[in-house]
Amino acid sequence: MTEIPSRRLERTGLTLPVLGLGGAPLGELFETMTEAQAQAIIETAWNTGVRFFDTAPWYGHGLSEHRLGHFLRTRARDSFRVSTKVGRVYQAGATADLHTPPWVGGLPFALRFDYSRDGIMRSFEDSLMRLSLQRVDMLVIHDLDSGYHGSGGTLEQHRRDLEQSGWQALEALRSSGHITAIGAGINDNAMIPYFLDRFELDYLLVAMPYTLLDQTALHDAFPLCARKGVSVVVGAPYASGILATGPIDGAVYNYAPATQQTIERTRAIDRMARHHGIALGAAALQFPLGHERVVSVIPGASQVDHAKTSIDHLNTRIPASFWSDLKEHGLLDPLAPTGLET
Repeated sequence: MTEIPSRRLERTGLTLPVLGLGGAPLGELFETMTEAQAQAIIETAWNTGVRFFDTAPWYGHGLSEHRLGHFLRTRARDSFRVSTKVGRVYQAGATADLHTPPWVGGLPFALRFDYSRDGIMRSFEDSLMRLSLQRVDMLVIHDLDSGYHGSGGTLEQHRRDLEQSGWQALEALRSSGHITAIGAGINDNAMIPYFLDRFELDYLLVAMPYTLLDQTALHDAFPLCARKGVSVVVGAPYASGILATGPIDGAVYNYAPATQQTIERTRAIDRMARHHGIALGAAALQFPLGHERVVSVIPGASQVDHAKTSIDHLNTRIPASFWSDLKEHGLLDPLAPTGLET
């Protein structure tokens, strides 16, 4: 078992392993999996040293939380960290659709978005039941952006709900010890100032804007986080697929089929990695951790081997010349820190 280093969320006393397990694939993202396969993935991650697990009600409409809870309830509560999310509430109903993209399976429950106090408390309590836990370490405001709600009245109403009552619920949970840290999930960099200007967040869960393929967050989001003392967890170090699979046919980027431009850029980075004798996935996993704001990366795993591979990638020695060659060839932002280089 690997001893995974930890880093501290600046605004809290909470420490996180630099590598966790993302729970979206456990909700049957892009492909189905059996219960035995799901438990084998979690157990393999655990046996390799992983002690940080991230999930959400959205992942398979509750399925990911159920599967993770089945495993974690048999482990000592002080031996792991777990995070989940709020913003969606589920109920049984005839309108429930088992196959709501991007989930190809999942559970037959219908969702509604709710960022109010009542919605957040209902979501949190339901998550505790699915996870078989009395508390979670971290709770994330999930998908409050135009990608899910448009740019009009619906988004504005959800923002008002959060500002007028939802945030007070989150603060009460934090002050009571039911959670330790509050985060916000970021799919769109434009949302970062909104969250940081209005709320005393402990961290951001950044999905796509800081990977080997996109360093957008480097120049605006991360400096703002530094001024506010807000930490960052990177949720998709493999860019939702392509940086793990490589530029293959059918490669996925940002949860959709990769464009030819993305494939070509990935191919160029992959050639550079091969030239230096390292795997593309190792570079992708380690790159975000080079930034001082980033405390952890949480790739998912849809197969048992994926959980093992992430540990191998974390332990790979990457030469400084690889990072400098990427910058010289315009494949990496010249200001991107690469603090793990050797």
